[in-house]
Amino acid sequence: MDVVLFGASGFVGRLTAAHLAAHAPAGTRIALAGRSRERLAAVARDLGPVAADWPLVVADAADEASLRTLAESTHVVVSTVGPYLRHGLPLVQACARAGTHYADLTGEVLFVRRSIDTAEETARASGARIVHSCGFDSVPSDLAVLLAHEWARAQGAGPLASATLEVMSVRGGFSGGTVDSLRLQLDTARRDERARALVADPYALSPDRAGEPDLGRQPDAFAPHRRAATGDWVAPFVMASYNTRVVRRSNALQGHAYGPRLRYTEVMAFSGRTAALRAGAVTGVLAGLTGLLAVEPLRPLLDRLLPSPGTGPGERTRRTGRFRLRLDARTESGRRTGVTVAAHGDPGYAATAVMLGESALALALDEDRLPAGAGVLTPATGIGTPLVDRLRRRGFTLDVTD
Repeated sequence: MDVVLFGASGFVGRLTAAHLAAHAPAGTRIALAGRSRERLAAVARDLGPVAADWPLVVADAADEASLRTLAESTHVVVSTVGPYLRHGLPLVQACARAGTHYADLTGEVLFVRRSIDTAEETARASGARIVHSCGFDSVPSDLAVLLAHEWARAQGAGPLASATLEVMSVRGGFSGGTVDSLRLQLDTARRDERARALVADPYALSPDRAGEPDLGRQPDAFAPHRRAATGDWVAPFVMASYNTRVVRRSNALQGHAYGPRLRYTEVMAFSGRTAALRAGAVTGVLAGLTGLLAVEPLRPLLDRLLPSPGTGPGERTRRTGRFRLRLDARTESGRRTGVTVAAHGDPGYAATAVMLGESALALALDEDRLPAGAGVLTPATGIGTPLVDRLRRRGFTLDVTD
């Protein structure tokens, strides 16, 4: 097989399967994998004639023998089975041993750190590319900084000194899987002091923490504030505490090619007369959700109010969703560039299915253009420019301006 989609009968799995059915080149060998053959068969039927001959592979995240067989049967495994901290590590390890490329949608610091610690050396030896975070976490962030770096290099403008990703607009549904992952990470960090320290570490995913430059803590934004230079307001971005660590890992894996003293942050940006109010509201909602999830007696109430794992928004929300992000980067020589990343479709579902599907196809079909190297990688270091090109062909905006 070229690509096996593990978790194909789940909500995001079905969307990713539909993207592969619509856009994989003729002759691409694709299989659907999961625990239930009957549910996989239903997915294949819904996809129509294009998937009529796709093999169905029964595998269970708790059955290491089935995961080993799965990994050894294909060139690329794509997993939508989360929370990855609970379910994901055995499949990563199986792919690392088999020399099979792997992609997923995780936004979980603790899981990726465990993946690095247990699979990095094996994957390097086998040639496997273990590419985490190939959805809204963290493709837009990682590729935006990569594009800014490539611009600076082409212009002879020197290393990047700072880069801030601003969420200009975002519309879409809220993910039950994201809530479940956040709940699990909070529980793990509460029980384990080392896990708490890791979640708070801005270089938690860097390959050599001791080798990082001393730039201080680089804390994520936790409170809304007004920027004197522009007059607009910014608030914390829910994904910043993960995406920033991915970008820092990308930089470190490339020998700090972006810039040895690059400071990277992510925020939500608001302008207009109600900017302060909206920035405060976003901050309050994020703080409230995190605080309530940390109180176990309130879990049953929250479970009734929040989306359940494996569920997602309806077709209209997925279709009318959108996101627009803007990276403002400055080089050590004082040159500035901007990178806009935008797409139609709900970010966590419709657009994420495109990003994950195209990541899988790039790993399977564009190997001669992929960056050199193997191991536990990021979208920028594991796929890079081929993914930029593929997403542009699917209607994504990834524009660089002076």
